[in-house]
Amino acid sequence: KMMQNVHLAPEADEDDLYSGYNDYNPTFDTEDLENDVAFQQAARTSHGRRPPVTAKIPGTSASRPLATGFGSKATLTSSMGRPMTGAIQDGVARPMTAVHAAGYTKAAMRGSLFDPLGQARGPAPPLEMKNSDSSEEKIRQLEKKVNELVEESCIANSCGDLKLALEKAKEAGRKERVLVRQREQIATSENINLDLTYSVLFNLASQYAANEMYTEALNTYQVIVKNKMFSNGGRLKVNMGNIYLKQRNYSKAIKLYRMALDQIPSVHKEMRIKIMQNIGVAFIKTGQYADAISSFEHIMSMSPNLKAGFNLILCYFAIGNSEQMKKAFQKLIAVPLEVDYDDKYISSNDDPHTNLLIEAIKNDSLRQIERERKSMAEEYIMTAAKLIAPVIETSFAVGYDWCVEVVKASHYVELANDLEINKATTYLRQQDFNQALETLKMFEKKDSRVKSAAATNLSFLYYLENELAQATNYADLAVNSDRYNPAALTNKGNTVFANGDYEKAAEFYKEALRNDSSCTEALYNLGLTHKKLNRIDEALDCFLKLHAILRNSAQVLYQIANIYEIMEDPNKDPKKAIEWLLQLISVVPTDPHVLSELGKLYDNEGDKSQAFHYYYESYRYFPSNIEVIEWLGAYYIDTQFCEKAIEYFERAALILPTQVKWQLMVASCYRRSGNYQKALEKYKVIHRKFPDNVECLRFLVRLCTDMGLKEVQEYMTKLKKVEKLKEMREQRIKSGRDGSARSRREGNAGGDSGGTKGERLSAKLKALPGTSEPYESSGSKEIGKYHASYIDPLGPQAERPKTAARKRAEEDDFADEELGEDLLPE
Repeated sequence: KMMQNVHLAPEADEDDLYSGYNDYNPTFDTEDLENDVAFQQAARTSHGRRPPVTAKIPGTSASRPLATGFGSKATLTSSMGRPMTGAIQDGVARPMTAVHAAGYTKAAMRGSLFDPLGQARGPAPPLEMKNSDSSEEKIRQLEKKVNELVEESCIANSCGDLKLALEKAKEAGRKERVLVRQREQIATSENINLDLTYSVLFNLASQYAANEMYTEALNTYQVIVKNKMFSNGGRLKVNMGNIYLKQRNYSKAIKLYRMALDQIPSVHKEMRIKIMQNIGVAFIKTGQYADAISSFEHIMSMSPNLKAGFNLILCYFAIGNSEQMKKAFQKLIAVPLEVDYDDKYISSNDDPHTNLLIEAIKNDSLRQIERERKSMAEEYIMTAAKLIAPVIETSFAVGYDWCVEVVKASHYVELANDLEINKATTYLRQQDFNQALETLKMFEKKDSRVKSAAATNLSFLYYLENELAQATNYADLAVNSDRYNPAALTNKGNTVFANGDYEKAAEFYKEALRNDSSCTEALYNLGLTHKKLNRIDEALDCFLKLHAILRNSAQVLYQIANIYEIMEDPNKDPKKAIEWLLQLISVVPTDPHVLSELGKLYDNEGDKSQAFHYYYESYRYFPSNIEVIEWLGAYYIDTQFCEKAIEYFERAALILPTQVKWQLMVASCYRRSGNYQKALEKYKVIHRKFPDNVECLRFLVRLCTDMGLKEVQEYMTKLKKVEKLKEMREQRIKSGRDGSARSRREGNAGGDSGGTKGERLSAKLKALPGTSEPYESSGSKEIGKYHASYIDPLGPQAERPKTAARKRAEEDDFADEELGEDLLPE
């Protein structure tokens, strides 16, 4: 029996995690309650409603038996040896806890019931209503309103509504002053909320500065700075210095920056560096380069950054110290960029989890910040190299080579090749094409990216020199080196376009757009290609897409307007071309070609007043366009203002002195206005310059006859002689035409020997320079040019149909059908 209570230890020392779960406690057994005598007795009688027997203090550790149906007795004791909660100890009711501050006292009556919630005392009295008319409540609400106004002012400023932000800031200032007065009336001045006052004044000064009300902003900042109760108010002298810097009061700005620097402790290192940088910039503005150099040198020794390094190079360049320029350039190169390079964005294994992670961080916001910082560093270095290369050594080339060697020794190795290409473009600006070609040809054995960039520039150079064979070869090399280079594909498309293969050129432009959808050059050239292929809708779609990217591009706007003019679709709005040309005028208001186009469109619409306005504006900016001059002269003749028309026809006669038509028009205007003496003198001048002109002689005869002059017989003799010569000339021309027609019928004269006059005219028109030539992506970003100068390669213009003015003139004493005047067609 002794061994019954002996338990052998387990072989392993490990604890059983599930021990005790199979122990049976009869207290929680409810299945045999029907057989429990005590429970059934309590259920049938009032025994179960008796108050429970509570423990007493002397029996703290005592146990009471719990009767069950199994006859066993379980002992319930306090695990901490403390009495049960709610027990009566020596006649005093204990509280729920032993905390005396709960509101219980030892003076409670003996035998009181346990009532921890205080239900015996009845319902709690109602809460006192908050008095909204009290001074404290009014002050609290006013303070809340001031804070709301400050927040609304800041939000309006962030949204760009500077005027509303200032109004809110002023209103917050007014309410804050009312708040201070109310506080002073009911309490001492120590209760004033200094933080609220500071925030209101600071916001008001900031809004004044944002609205360029600098005097008010400075006065508000002075209120904060001079108040000793604001512990950090001295730092706002930086803001005051910034305002003086905007006002170009540099000496005052430097003074305030230095005062702020004195009040900022040395632990705030970054802020002190920024203030010193502002001081250096202000010294540069005043031309005090030595003081600026000391500021930037201190920054580069304490906390180097890109802006300070670049400004230091500028200062040494300004004073012409080449050795210090080199040292400053080396310091700029050595500035830590704090950017992780692309190695961490390249997957080194085939782990799908790692690859997903790399894809997720490849273009996140942190990666974009790194790219921006790296791009800014490269821009500073490239600009500094281009600036100092011509002056640090004996020649531009040697200086550039030194910069390239320094860059190669740094972690900006990739920039070395870009500097070499930039060296070639600098040669181009100096018009040293041979050196540029030699420099670019050095990259033919480099890696694919650099080779493609160099070949693209070479292709562009040869394209400009109209050497299409070489341009094509280098365009092919650029494309083969880097098939994803949109500039190379665009230049390849240009060479194919120049050879007349528009379909193939369109394919190259489309491929360039697939590689870079933002390649505006390829998109523009694709639109020109569709225009050449007469795919007007597709061309319009290209230019509309380009307009969404380049909102104020004059060339794109002109192409869209020109396409709408070409369409001439009655189902579409006929004023579309006019709308786009009006947009173009807002971008280039002084382009005479566009103004004349607008005048022509309004003339076609029948709006003569608007047409006159735009033709007159075109003439004002470029008074040598014959078409514009002719239209204006005809307009004044139509409106019976012949004296005004004389001014324009005299201008045309000055531009084209070998064409008799314009001088005849001047004489005709004198005749129409009734000034016959002036007309006679003008006809005599014309006859001296053009003695064989039949029209001039006819009018001389008529004028002399009507005016009774003796010279009439002389002019009649000359007229008969000239008419006879003209008749003989026409007969020779007619016989020559008959002979040529007979020879063509017999097949003796080749059909392509000379062509008819109409064919020659068409050939000359086709030979004129157009506006649909493609441009190169590697060169200038100009997309197209407008040709405002007038070139008349076809000689005198053919006669045009008669206008209303001409029909009216036929009823006059002098018949105009003998003049051959060239007026504007209806």
